[in-house]
Amino acid sequence: MKNTLILGGTGTTGRRIARRLQAGGRPVRTASRTGADIPLDLDDPATWAPALDGVTAAYVLEPRLRTDTDGRSRVPRFVAAAVAAGVRRLVLLSAHGVGAADDSHPLKAAEQAVRGSGVEWTILRPDWFSQNFGETFWLPQVLAGTLSLPTGDGCTPFVDAEDIAEVAASALTEDRHGGQTYQLTGPRAIGFGEAADLIGKATGRAIRHVDVDPEVFTERQVAHGVPVDVARLLTGLHVAIRDGRGAPVSDGVERALGRPPRPFEDYVAETAAAGHWNRPATGASR
Repeated sequence: MKNTLILGGTGTTGRRIARRLQAGGRPVRTASRTGADIPLDLDDPATWAPALDGVTAAYVLEPRLRTDTDGRSRVPRFVAAAVAAGVRRLVLLSAHGVGAADDSHPLKAAEQAVRGSGVEWTILRPDWFSQNFGETFWLPQVLAGTLSLPTGDGCTPFVDAEDIAEVAASALTEDRHGGQTYQLTGPRAIGFGEAADLIGKATGRAIRHVDVDPEVFTERQVAHGVPVDVARLLTGLHVAIRDGRGAPVSDGVERALGRPPRPFEDYVAETAAAGHWNRPATGASR
């Protein structure tokens, strides 16, 4: 039996991975700054050794987008410490587009560190999560009834975090994923207008998508406390969808799991049934 560490263990993918491994009887240790089995802060190396004690497999992610040098070096330093502590299998949550990005991308150094770690590794490059509509980035706007994003008529194949978690759990516990980089997407690309319509029909609410100027979108993020460099990076990721440079549909989920990815419509139906979109908006949206 392997002792598995899950960074971001209370987050969108981490808690889903932990649930799957625990259901299979695997000993799991979740780690996060707060709320997990053990506290771990990537900015505080003193918290790493207790989290890594006895661990042989680790799910690694960068929970914050940071473009500064210190931010880009956090995961590589942690990977080196993990290998020195006895970790022999690493699964990294990366992102679409990292492979073609230059060294300034926040996750480029993380991928390089994992590949050069000397232990078994798997890299996951997912597209935008379907769960962004119901748990994170875009939820306030969905609740407010308007998705104001600089995405125009662009489409992207949103991927269900349940699929990401299942691939990660398999990679953490099975030998067949070693050395693989999986591009993870949903089965088809859809636009934000269609996504809004699907959520609206499932909830009986009026939800629309409005294209917004990229500079306005950046300014709104900064006004909500997002650092300027990160706001510009996020704006660029949205504009890439508008410009047709989003993720192409990939067979990564099927290659990893032997089944097709879950459709966005299934995610919407389940989330609506669970009542996640029933509560009122609680603040301004980004």
